[in-house]
Amino acid sequence: METIPLLLISVGTVVAVVLIFLAILSHVIKPGGARVPIKGRHVFITGGSMGIGLAIAKQASAQGARVSLLARGFQKLEEARDEIRRETGVEVSIYSVDVRDEDGVRKALQEAGTVDVLICNQGFFLPRELVQMDMDEVKYMLDVNLVGTFNLIRHALPAMQQTASSTPRSIAIISSQAGQVGVYGYTHYCASKFALRGLAEALQQEIISHNIRVCLVCPPVVETPGYKKIAVQKKGTSVLTTKLATSSTKMDVKDVARETLDGIKSGQFFVPCNWQGFALSLAGSGGSPATSPLTALCEVFLAGAIRLGLIFTVGKWYKKTAAWNAKMQATAKKL
Repeated sequence: METIPLLLISVGTVVAVVLIFLAILSHVIKPGGARVPIKGRHVFITGGSMGIGLAIAKQASAQGARVSLLARGFQKLEEARDEIRRETGVEVSIYSVDVRDEDGVRKALQEAGTVDVLICNQGFFLPRELVQMDMDEVKYMLDVNLVGTFNLIRHALPAMQQTASSTPRSIAIISSQAGQVGVYGYTHYCASKFALRGLAEALQQEIISHNIRVCLVCPPVVETPGYKKIAVQKKGTSVLTTKLATSSTKMDVKDVARETLDGIKSGQFFVPCNWQGFALSLAGSGGSPATSPLTALCEVFLAGAIRLGLIFTVGKWYKKTAAWNAKMQATAKKL
């Protein structure tokens, strides 16, 4: 019977230590949490004519936001506008611009007016082993995924900084779980998505004094029209790449859109979309901004254990890669 009071004391001590640590973290972490409302605010979404961007636009419109969409294809934008109108009864503005066109981006943002929530969602994806790549493909992907994001932020930010607002604004950058861990066949895609994290971390330091929050959204493979098109074509995609890329559970665009908007509204920096993404964000938090005491606590105490699990996971990937290469070599010899 004496062990029960001792056990209660031990549990109580652990709980007290955790609570004290959380209290300390709540005062130490920067920039801390924030509430970024969507209703009644101007939400500007790139890549908004289909996929994740369109799903975010529908949900933001339904929540009372004034939405602007930017994408390359005017016809697709018109279709997206009509679809949003049918489903939500809300009118949205559309801008047919390539994010690589800096002058076009600048003019679109000037016409749209001051942005409260900028969502950089545009992206290009074509899985292929590095030796099979054409450098024009590499440059195109980097221009769309990375340089295009610079263009958008560079021309949206001055008005966001200069126009007074007591309510926090937000810049959300759609990265990927391929921006958290490298994947076979994704070299140029991973390069562009990993770079977005560096951009996001440095940018948050630059603009926090203007009450602007940065969100880095890291979804897994998402069932978008673009992904389905590549899956059907199988262009440059090996069976091995597909197996490794789908190690994390696929998600529907509606779920990713919901996680994105929830992350923006709560002022999170890392916005993982499933449990695998959450584990990756804990293990690889590094010097990223801390926005939640509870998340920071998990990062401190769980990072080592998650890293151990990832060592085993990546080890399995290398075994699969070795087996795949051996199979390909054997097939080549037969031919």
